[in-house]
Amino acid sequence: MNVRVGSRTGGKSTRSGEILAQKLYAEGIVNQQVLQAIARSPRHVFIPEILAHKAYDNTALPIGQGQTISQPYIVAKMSELLLADGTPESILEIGTGSGYQTSILAQLTPKVFSVERIKSLQFQAKRRLQAMDLHNISMKHGDGWQGWKSKAPFQAIIVTAAPSDIPKALLEQLADGGRLVIPVGEETQILKIITRRGDNYDERQIEAVRFVPLVPGAVQ
Repeated sequence: MNVRVGSRTGGKSTRSGEILAQKLYAEGIVNQQVLQAIARSPRHVFIPEILAHKAYDNTALPIGQGQTISQPYIVAKMSELLLADGTPESILEIGTGSGYQTSILAQLTPKVFSVERIKSLQFQAKRRLQAMDLHNISMKHGDGWQGWKSKAPFQAIIVTAAPSDIPKALLEQLADGGRLVIPVGEETQILKIITRRGDNYDERQIEAVRFVPLVPGAVQ
């Protein structure tokens, strides 16, 4: 595999991102758009400075407030699943968190709408994304269980925390033919793809995963 990247992030971080993309390719990620986005994204800016030496490891890391930045493989896998039927015009992300997954999505689709329940995390993520010169992202502080009704329908929805069951609001906000990529479960979690077919929803299980819970409500 030859990952060709642009000049969004220069120097050491770009080389580290390219190495990470190579690792993910070896793990089974094949979508070149996703791999290129991973390669040129400075993951170290999305985590606490004390953990910067682990930024390009294929592992989840704590970011404060009881939240984590997802394992790069999972970020890439979920992004790849969203693009499996072509590039969606808009993506709804539930759980902005650090903003890393948001930054990947913003390089893959024309418009990203991202909802975060923890105001302080949203504020930090917004600053990072602006510094990366990513301006196709709209952000909302709110309850992820409720989605973003006023911006619906969405061709794709990604959820970066695990609900005990699939939120009804997200199913309703999915466009016909659109897909929802979501981890579901409590003790045991399964990554699923839900595809809307009119009033019906086709479900496919992908693999076992581990995410923080999708907590209802919003906090400062």
